[in-house]
Amino acid sequence: MANASLGESSLAQPPLTQRPAGARISRRGLERLDLMLLSVEALDLNGGEAMVWMAAQLGFGELFPNRVELWKRRCYNPLRLACRRGELSEPETDALISLLCALADRLYPMLRQLLSSTEPEAVTGQRWGLFQGRLEELIRERLNPRRGGVQKLLDPAYGPQLRRQLIHGLAFGAGQGGFDRLKASLMDASA
Repeated sequence: MANASLGESSLAQPPLTQRPAGARISRRGLERLDLMLLSVEALDLNGGEAMVWMAAQLGFGELFPNRVELWKRRCYNPLRLACRRGELSEPETDALISLLCALADRLYPMLRQLLSSTEPEAVTGQRWGLFQGRLEELIRERLNPRRGGVQKLLDPAYGPQLRRQLIHGLAFGAGQGGFDRLKASLMDASA
């Protein structure tokens, strides 16, 4: 019977990680979570609609019934132009992480191509160029350019490395156990 659970759909809700009561994802963790969601939008031209559809598939339709409600939760990222104060509740945070993991599963073939060392350099360079161009557009459109973190993302010297880390984070959240891995990494204040 234990093996039957391995074949279940990746849309099934992951188990919640055990953590001390009242532990919250730090400001830095919220930044990384939203930046990874922004990366999904850069990889998938219909990323906003895909997020709402996937939220409904995962059972989060009441929490994120439309793009506006999803946007409101993502605005807790202090790097945003329109930033909300306060904290996300644990169910909201878990829902966003679950959503990100499901989207990473869906986009995993593309993530693998970006991270592959066996692809020809010209092809990989072209893929990275497309991704980085789209992500940079979204960053300029939605994030506050006066923030140091945003300036680093747009910096020609530091930006490519930070964007690669976002893709690695997405790949880290894909697959079996992705929710727990990603949540633990977002809870890590040193990351």
